[in-house]
Amino acid sequence: MEHPHRVVLLAGPSGSGKSYIAQRTGLPVLCLDDFYRDGDDPTLPRQNGLVDWDSPRSWNAEAAVETIARLAREGKAEVPVYAIGEDRKVATRPFHLAGSPLFVAEGIFAAEIVEECRRRGLLAGAYALRRPRGATFVRRLARDLAEQRKAPRVLVRRGLALLRAEPAVLRRQTGLGAEAARAGEVLHRVAGLLAGHPHRS
Repeated sequence: MEHPHRVVLLAGPSGSGKSYIAQRTGLPVLCLDDFYRDGDDPTLPRQNGLVDWDSPRSWNAEAAVETIARLAREGKAEVPVYAIGEDRKVATRPFHLAGSPLFVAEGIFAAEIVEECRRRGLLAGAYALRRPRGATFVRRLARDLAEQRKAPRVLVRRGLALLRAEPAVLRRQTGLGAEAARAGEVLHRVAGLLAGHPHRS
């Protein structure tokens, strides 16, 4: 089935600049972090008695794919608004593609749905953003502290753990079908995809 709209999935380690690069494409951007499961969901994965928010199982892949499919078909959908500081969905909002033939869906778990989006004919491209690890650590910590996502001590400890895990994260994402690319490469590839699509009003 040929869909009027298709998705560009943008993965990458936490703090690698996915949101910033997604905005720079000029395309509508769906934030996949809004599809985290609520903190009281009994199916959430746990480590040492605490929720493991870095596990793909803390995220609702099925809901994300269904929303992407609706956007591909209809150009609009209701999407969740998730408050990370509260660990829960707090609202929904309308999301419109405004006629754009492509849209970006970005998030740390974007690679988890590459194969399903490809199978459904929804996928235009999939990339895993890579940056120097030190820059990613600083960017992530500054963002998380500014947004008061968790207590500072927790954020520093988590940041160091993610720094160590970053190579494995990229290996997993590329293994799931996302192409490793630097920021400029992502923008270049997305521009090429867009050039191959007729613009819709």
